[in-house]
Amino acid sequence: MAPALLSVRNLTVAFDTRRGPFDAVRDVSFDVGAGQTLGVVGESGSGKSVTAMALMQLLPDTATLTSGTIAFAGPSGSRNLAALGEREMQKVRGREIAMVFQDPMASLNPILTVGHQIMEPLRLQMGLAKAAARARAEELLALVRIPSPGDILRAYPHELSGGMRQRVMIAIALSCGPKLLIADEPTTALDVTTQAQILELLRDLQERLHMSVLLITHDLGVVAEFADDVMVMYAGRTVERSPVQALFDKPGHPYTEGLLNSMPPLEDEDPEVLQAIEGNVASPFALPPGCAFHPRCPYAFDACRQALPPFAALGEGHEAACLRVPC
Repeated sequence: MAPALLSVRNLTVAFDTRRGPFDAVRDVSFDVGAGQTLGVVGESGSGKSVTAMALMQLLPDTATLTSGTIAFAGPSGSRNLAALGEREMQKVRGREIAMVFQDPMASLNPILTVGHQIMEPLRLQMGLAKAAARARAEELLALVRIPSPGDILRAYPHELSGGMRQRVMIAIALSCGPKLLIADEPTTALDVTTQAQILELLRDLQERLHMSVLLITHDLGVVAEFADDVMVMYAGRTVERSPVQALFDKPGHPYTEGLLNSMPPLEDEDPEVLQAIEGNVASPFALPPGCAFHPRCPYAFDACRQALPPFAALGEGHEAACLRVPC
């Protein structure tokens, strides 16, 4: 197993809202190995994006990282990112850890050219002069396979397709040579062909630049194609951690099983009925006692309703928080 570049332990993030406080992320722990990809999957509201924003210290004012450590073994040595101040984190963002957000149109400034937005981190973080930053920006656009990069530098975001805007976002993220790339739903709102191209690009760039990747997605098909390991989240908690192949061979948590069963089959024939996970995701303001998934779980019994299940091992590197494990 590759040594951990990022090691997160017992991460909890609380939100203060008009309806009262709640924990959006609860006691989450995981590792991202050097040069490896960890896929984080789960339904909307499971805490995936909040976890990523906590790593970058980009949480909104209503959120607080209440506990946990974020050990990052970057070029400047191992540090607990949760303990860094804003000025120190500014040196980490972009240069050591970079992030590609869900919506490239919302993430790019519509009134600034593509070139300006790529050059900005190069000048601020790397200290490059304007001419050198422009030359590097053109190289980055070529790296993400954008044709005529010199022309694209002068373009505005609205003049580009969704796929090209996403490539620009990747170029910005890679501009300072980070060791860890956080990709938050990088293929959302893109057509199937463009999704495949973006994933292929990320895989190629990871190999060429020796990066680690934290891939956040709701699509297990993307995880199967791209990730080395996977973490499944439900209602703010981690419910399963596993190497990808082991997860698909033998899911340990009923929620993971439900996600896999709800995927369309790979055969040419379309299914008559897709299997859905019954019920609704619990409200964070009124989580049920015990395992949060038990109201939707076909295997639930009395003990599931009484206490949080501990993690139990299914195999090497594979564990699930379910009282049926080992099963």
